[in-house]
Amino acid sequence: MSNLGEYLKVRRERLQPEDVGLPGGSRRRVPGLRREEVALLAGISVEYYLRLEQGRDQHPSDQVVGSLARALQLEADAESYLKKLAEPARPSRRRAAKPEKVSAGVLSLIDSWPTTAALVQGRYLTTLATNPLAVAISPYFAPGVNTLRAAFLEPEMRELYRDWEGMTGKAVAYLRSVIADSLDDPRLLELIGELSVHSERFRTLWARQDVRRKTSGLTELNHPQVGELDLQYEKLALPGTEGQMLITYHAVPGTPSHEKLELLAHLSERSPR
Repeated sequence: MSNLGEYLKVRRERLQPEDVGLPGGSRRRVPGLRREEVALLAGISVEYYLRLEQGRDQHPSDQVVGSLARALQLEADAESYLKKLAEPARPSRRRAAKPEKVSAGVLSLIDSWPTTAALVQGRYLTTLATNPLAVAISPYFAPGVNTLRAAFLEPEMRELYRDWEGMTGKAVAYLRSVIADSLDDPRLLELIGELSVHSERFRTLWARQDVRRKTSGLTELNHPQVGELDLQYEKLALPGTEGQMLITYHAVPGTPSHEKLELLAHLSERSPR
């Protein structure tokens, strides 16, 4: 089964007939919608939908993709992911991956933020650079650490996040939103394979095929030194790079979290990258 077919199958099985205005009944032998129901809702033939789900046709038109997205009630990020899966594969001319470097300007910028934690992630979610406050929040934000791996495999990360399950759910949905054209990347496959073997939580989330590119929101932490922290986060793509992302955490001025973050900044020691 192709990546496109697998995605269609999983999303079909997660919808109930009642969700799309169809009668349910008690004699259904398959989870979710039947293939013929999706085809009906999308306005395509059952035979064509079957070819898509089985991987015998992997490049439907934009019109068909839009119809399938509406039939499966996909949100905007999930529809974008579906479109990427449906695009014809480009000729593969993989070159040896160059070491990922953060520009001097970005390094200077994040070092100038004493009460805003900041880190730069590379295309495989490994931290490339950080400022002292980010490491003071968690040693797993330090350069060289893969934050996705740490989130699922390090017990300290489960203790740090007050809503660890919510955080991990968002992390995997975000990962899917940015890798549609890299699903055959060996390093990415290695990371997904490692997490699938060692984390039941990751296996469950990965199988759900959730897609959501959430780039801002609230992170609720329980820091071992200063206690509860409510931090706003932002994820900003760095132009001119191959997938680098600047992630910042700050507290609203005047709040207890802001006071605690200032204390943490004071306690943190500057250390070389």
